[in-house]
Amino acid sequence: MHKPPLTLYLAAPRGFCAGVDRAIKIVEMALEKWGAPVFVRHEIVHNKYVVDDLRGKGAVFVEELDECPDDRPVIFSAHGVPKSVPAAAQARQMVYVDATCPLVSKVHIEAQRHADNGLQMIMIGHAGHPETVGTMGQLPEGEVLLVETVEDVATVAVRDPERLAFVTQTTLSVDDTADIVAALQARFPAIVGPHKEDICYATTNRQEAVKAMAPKCDAMLVVGAPNSSNSKRLVEVGARAGCAYAQLVQRASDIDWRALDGIGSVGITAGASAPEVLINEVIEAFRARYDVTVEMVVTAEENVEFKVPRVLREPA
Repeated sequence: MHKPPLTLYLAAPRGFCAGVDRAIKIVEMALEKWGAPVFVRHEIVHNKYVVDDLRGKGAVFVEELDECPDDRPVIFSAHGVPKSVPAAAQARQMVYVDATCPLVSKVHIEAQRHADNGLQMIMIGHAGHPETVGTMGQLPEGEVLLVETVEDVATVAVRDPERLAFVTQTTLSVDDTADIVAALQARFPAIVGPHKEDICYATTNRQEAVKAMAPKCDAMLVVGAPNSSNSKRLVEVGARAGCAYAQLVQRASDIDWRALDGIGSVGITAGASAPEVLINEVIEAFRARYDVTVEMVVTAEENVEFKVPRVLREPA
């Protein structure tokens, strides 16, 4: 059978970031150290394949701490948790390990520092996302105000426009966030921003790779979960950067082949919580249907690594 030719552009960097890598390692090391079951509050990272794999090894995923027994270890997800969660775990004398990404923890520390200086916080983020809930939960009710869009900035009611600071969710679109920051600075000229941008290096790098790749592609697939903020942003960035068809797929079985009929080039990338095995699965699905040539689009080299908490490096 004659296969039509197809160029696959593969974005680099793509897939797992250092924070996700560390969070998964924390669950695996906890299972090695304490045996199963180990409880995990919320999906450790937003990827069904990863969660199912860890579940198979003995991790039990729950939404709230009160679903966990006192006598088994509990792990907090990479997205971070409100301060009330570790406080409740301590009150119950539970063994807990915090897998919050260090770059999310940096935002938490920043928020606390601004609050200590008497500033009210504005958070740029998505309502209900675990990271936003965790960051807003670092400070008392009303101390962090959420804005999701430029329009929200016009109506946000602050205590004192002269005493404000802002932080952002780490997985947002760099371009969208820049517009919201500009609106905040226009309305509140005294607002204090982070020393260094809150959007994490991995989110920024993956978006830059998509921007470089999108103009070359007839279509683009982002491997990632529908509840993954950074994966959904990659689809938006691809579409905005000139790719006519940009689609989020969890794995190869989700590809809409009819939509790709007659194309000559496809870009492939993956959100920061998608494992390489799923990217390879998508590439193999294309190889089965097309005569594939793979070209890498490299825009950055990543060599960041985060240490796991000391409790997991010590013997049981």
